[in-house]
Parts: sequence; structure tokens; C-alpha cells
Amino acid sequence: MFDQLQERLGAIFDRLSGRGRISDGEVDEALREVRVALLEADVSLAAAKAFVARVKERAVGANVLESLTPAQTILTIVHDELVALLGPPTGSGQARLQFSDAPPSVIMLVGLQGSGKTTQAGKLALRLKEQGRRSLLIAADVYRPAAIDQLQTLGKQIGLPVYEQGAGDPVRIVRDGLAEARRLGLSTAIVDTAGRLQIDEPLMDELEKIKGVAQPREILLVADAMTGQEATNVAKGFHDRLGITGVILTKLDGDTRGGAALSIHSVTGAPIKFIGVGEKLSALEPFYPERLASRILGMGDALTLIEKTRGLYSDEQAKKLEEKLLKQTFTLDDFLEQMRQVRKLGSFNDLLKMVPGLSKALPKDFEIPERELSKIEAIICSMTRGERRNPDLLNGSRRKRIARGSGTQVSDVNRLVKQFDQARQMTKHLSRVRRGR
Repeated sequence: MFDQLQERLGAIFDRLSGRGRISDGEVDEALREVRVALLEADVSLAAAKAFVARVKERAVGANVLESLTPAQTILTIVHDELVALLGPPTGSGQARLQFSDAPPSVIMLVGLQGSGKTTQAGKLALRLKEQGRRSLLIAADVYRPAAIDQLQTLGKQIGLPVYEQGAGDPVRIVRDGLAEARRLGLSTAIVDTAGRLQIDEPLMDELEKIKGVAQPREILLVADAMTGQEATNVAKGFHDRLGITGVILTKLDGDTRGGAALSIHSVTGAPIKFIGVGEKLSALEPFYPERLASRILGMGDALTLIEKTRGLYSDEQAKKLEEKLLKQTFTLDDFLEQMRQVRKLGSFNDLLKMVPGLSKALPKDFEIPERELSKIEAIICSMTRGERRNPDLLNGSRRKRIARGSGTQVSDVNRLVKQFDQARQMTKHLSRVRRGR
């Protein structure tokens, strides 16, 4: 997501960065290109025009034309305005969920059919459970086939109860479900409501009645980012009738231009609180406007990268790994284990983009195909334990056997062994430097 927008904006600022001074006309031209880039990314026309107007107003006030680094000044202003466009400023940088003083605190999920409400209900319940809040999942979608079965399956997977009455009255189901949540002493109730292929009056009437019964602390719209500008129209329709308090934007890991994320807050005033980044139940992340703005402008996202890797290794595991590297006892077994751990975090290419400065330093078409990582894993798994611990044993006949066993070429085996040897030599050099030798 946002690759096209990032490329367009990067080209604009690269042209400006080589100039010591820029004219008023050049600033106007650059901002026109920024507006076009936003529109091509599916940002609404109103949001794009307002964004460019704010940037221009601030640029004049910052005396960009007199600045020694005009490109950096404009880039800073664009970053700040992107953050404002994506969501309201908060102390933590993220719009957090609000909870009622008296349990159960009700979270009502709304949205069109196919946006992923039921799945997001399970993801949200799991996230709250990890934070110490147990939830009751209430199945109020009585129209979509298998919606109740899906919610029950999710409940079993995450170890949380599901309340359902089959194809009954959704309003009564929610009322009785909240009574059950109180009886069980649960802190939160998540209501999975019905959707339609498009917003209609019967749907809104039902949701308004459920809102009246549930008195939800949060009404979260689940919006599909793949629908582009339509997601913004849907958000406005739900907000006008229900007063949504936040948004869960799904399918941000897909091939989408990202305009929904850049427009929803400006249209509704409701912040994006979470983003869905995959199919797994753990693939729900808090939304940070500052971090996404930095990634769009090619500045990286070090904080998210740190959070992804936190918990991957304990302090003791990290210390053992460091000792192995320094003592030259790091083996292909260790390398395979580290690669598998990193792959748990998601796409390796997406992780590289989070490293500040690296996305600009790498070629635009740079990508490590996932099949290459799978090939490396197959090669190492085709080795004997002794060979993985001591690659020096790998003579010509052994390499041919490994290639046959892994379905690769001998050249692939040679390349892996060479790269691993180079890495060992590098850590050996670093070890000597560290010890002052």
C-alpha cells in the first residue's frame, strides 16, 4: 500500500532537494504535483485541495523561499499535514479505545457486508484478551449465512465465549447478550452487527435500535481499504446516522492506493484506531498517523519495526546469540532459526521499508522474493547436522547431494555457503575490533 504515492512524492522532493533556493513558482508547481499524487492515490478531491492549501499557507509563513534547505522545510510541513490528515494528534500518537466505568464496556462493530466485521471482532477480542480484558462476542448478524458459525469458531480459537440465539431478533439478542456478559463478569462485550451490500434504511434503523439498547462506548466502522474512495463515502454514511467513534481499516496489506486511510478522518472526524494487515487473528495493529506519514514520505518506521521485533527474543536469547556471533560459533542451524523467526513478522520486504533511509537507498525495483527465502531454508534442511555445524565439510559431492535433496542448483548451494562464510568473516572482524585487537 502507498508504494505509488511514496514514489511520486519522493520524486517531487528529490527534484527540490538539489536546489539551494527555489522560487515561488517552483513551490506552486511542486504542490500541484502533490495534489495530483494524492488524487491518484484515491484521496478525495476536497481532502486533497484542503491539504495542499494548508501546506502552502504554512510554507509561506515558514519563509521557505529564504530557507537554506527549502526542500527539507517543505518536506517537514508536508509530513506534519499528512499526520493531521490521517488522524487527530494525541499524546501517544494513537487514538486509543475508550472504556466505560461500569462493565461491560460495549464495542459495536458496523460496516458493509464483506468488509470483515466478524473477523475483526475476533481479532479485537484477542487483542483485548492479551491486555487483560476478557470479552463476550455477541452474534447479532442473523442474516449472513454462516456468520454465527464463523464467530463461534473464532471464539473457540481465542478461548472466549460467544452469545447467540440463532436467527432471532438482533435487538433482543444484543440486550440478552449484555445481560449474559454481566452475569459472567466480563469487562467487554463486542457486538458483531449485520451488513448490507450498500447502506440502506432498514440496516440503519436496525443499527440505531441496537445502539439505543447497547449504549456502546465505541462504535467502530470496519472499512475495506480495497474499495478506495467508496470507503470514504461509506464512512460518512455510517457516521451521519450513528456517530462512529473510530475506524478499523482492513486489507491494508493488499494492493490498494491508500486513499481511504488519507480521507476518512477528514470526512468524518473519526480517527482510524486499528488497521488489519493480514489474515491471522494477530494481524491487527494500532494505527499511528505519525508512523504512516513517515513511511509514505520514505522516512521509514523504526518504532513499528522495534515493536514487531520486541518479544521475538528474550534478553537471554539475545545474549546467547551475541556470544555465538562474537565467538565464531554461529552455525547454519542458528542462521535458519533466525530466518524463521524474522519471517514470522511478515514480509521481509515490508520490514526493510521500515528501516529509516533504507527505502530510498535501495533500488526502486529491489525485492527479495519469498521463494528465495524458501530456497535457502530447503538447502539448509537438506544438510546433515554435521554439515550445518561445520560448512567446511561441504565438498563437491556433498553439495551435489544437497542440491538434489532441496530441488535447487549446485550454484545456489555455493552462493549460500559463500554468503554465510562472508558473514562469519565480518563478525570475526567486528569481534576483533570490539576487543581492541
